Amino acid sequence: MIPPIETASAAEIKAFQGQRLLELLAYLKQNSPFYKALFEKGNIDINTIKSLDDLASLPITTKEDLQKYNNDFLCVPTTKIIDYATTSGTLGEPVTFGMTDADLDRLAYNEAISFACAGIKEGDIVQLMTTIDRRFMAGLAYFLGLRKMKVGVIRVGAGIPELQWDSILKYKPTHLITVPSFLLKLIEYAEAHHIDYQNSGIKGAVCIGESLRNQDFSMNALSKKITDKWGIKLYSTYASTEMSTAFTECGHGIGGHHHPELIITEVLDDNNQPVKNGEAGELTFTTLGIEAMPLLRFKTGDIVQLHDAPCQCGRNTVRVGPVIGRKQQMIKYKGTTLYPPAMNDVLNDFDAIESHIIVIDTNDLGTDEILIKIAVKNRTDTFLQELKDHFRAKLRVTPKIEFTTSEALRPLIFNPMSRKPVHFFDNRKS
Repeated sequence: MIPPIETASAAEIKAFQGQRLLELLAYLKQNSPFYKALFEKGNIDINTIKSLDDLASLPITTKEDLQKYNNDFLCVPTTKIIDYATTSGTLGEPVTFGMTDADLDRLAYNEAISFACAGIKEGDIVQLMTTIDRRFMAGLAYFLGLRKMKVGVIRVGAGIPELQWDSILKYKPTHLITVPSFLLKLIEYAEAHHIDYQNSGIKGAVCIGESLRNQDFSMNALSKKITDKWGIKLYSTYASTEMSTAFTECGHGIGGHHHPELIITEVLDDNNQPVKNGEAGELTFTTLGIEAMPLLRFKTGDIVQLHDAPCQCGRNTVRVGPVIGRKQQMIKYKGTTLYPPAMNDVLNDFDAIESHIIVIDTNDLGTDEILIKIAVKNRTDTFLQELKDHFRAKLRVTPKIEFTTSEALRPLIFNPMSRKPVHFFDNRKS
C-alpha cells in the first residue's frame, strides 16, 4: 500500500508539492483570519510564489502564534468541526485543534499508509496501548487508520500489564502500539507470571513517544533491552497534533518516511534558513489537505536531520531521523550542549536503574544545573561512580545524581494529567 507519489522521482515530488503549496496559499488567504492578517501585515503577495523554491520567502509560524491566536487559525465555521483535539502542552499551554469530517478522513489515510509502512496489513489484529480519550489526537488517529485498513483493534489503553496480557492471550494480536519502555514492563510481568511471551503471536510493535535508534540508525540501549529479551520487530514513528501526519519507519529502519501528499518538510537553522544537506536543524512543516486548521511553515521545536538516500522499500521520499532533542530543552552544562534523549540513552545502558527523572534548574549564576534522580535495587557508591564515569565517557560531563525510590518517582513519571510517561522536568527561569 505505497501511494504512487511516494515512489515518484524527486523532481516529480517537488513539482507535485509546489502545486499543492499554491492551492494551500489561496485557501489560507481566503479562509484563515490569522494568515490573512499575516500576509497583509508583511505585504506578502502570494501570487509571487510560483514553486516550492519560493517557500523560504514566506513567514514562519511558531507555537507562540498558535497559543496566542488559537481561534484565528480556524478556517471553517465551528458547525463543521467534528472532533476537538489538544496538544500535550509539553512546552507551553495546550492548543486546541478542530477537525472536520474531511480532516478525520485525512487522518485515517495518514495512519493507514504509515501502519502499512510498518508491515501491518488487512487481517492483522492490533492492540492499542494508548489512550483514545482526553482530546488525544494520536489514539483516535490510530483507531481510524486501522479501521480503514480493515485491521482488528483491541482498545486496551495505557498501562496495567495484567490487563494487557489478558487481552494478548485472549485475542491474539499480531502487533502492539505502545511507548517502548512499557514493553519492558510487559516482559517483566510475563517473566514473573510464567507467561510464554516468546510464543504469544506478537510480530511487531509500533513505538511512540521514545526513540528507538541512535543517529546512525543503530539500535539504542532501550530498543536493545527490549529485543534482547523479546524477538519482535520494533518500528519507530514520529508525529504531532499540529502536523496531523506521521513519519513511520519501514522494515529497513532508516528513518520515518515522508508522505509528500500530506506535508511539506524543511529543516531550518536559527535564522530560519534551510540547513545544508545532511545537517541537523529545526523541523518545520507545511500541512497539505487539512480543511479546519492548516499550518504554513510551522516550527516544531524538534531538532532532526533529513535523509534522502534511496530506501530499499521503493519509496523515494526523504526520511526523518531520530529526534536529537527539542530546541527549548537544550541544556548548556559546563560548556557542553546536551539534550534529554542523550541522557536517557546513557541511563538506559544500566539494567539496574528501575526508573529515573531528569530535573533542570537555573543556579545563582544564571547557568543550567542538572539533577538526575534514579531508583535502583542496590544503592552502592561503586555503582554511582560507574554511572558517573559512563556519563563522562559518553557526554564528556557528569551531572549531579541522587538515589531515590521507584515509589517516589512513579507519581511524577506517570502523572494522571499526562498522556505519556514524563522523565524530563525543566524548572529554568524563562
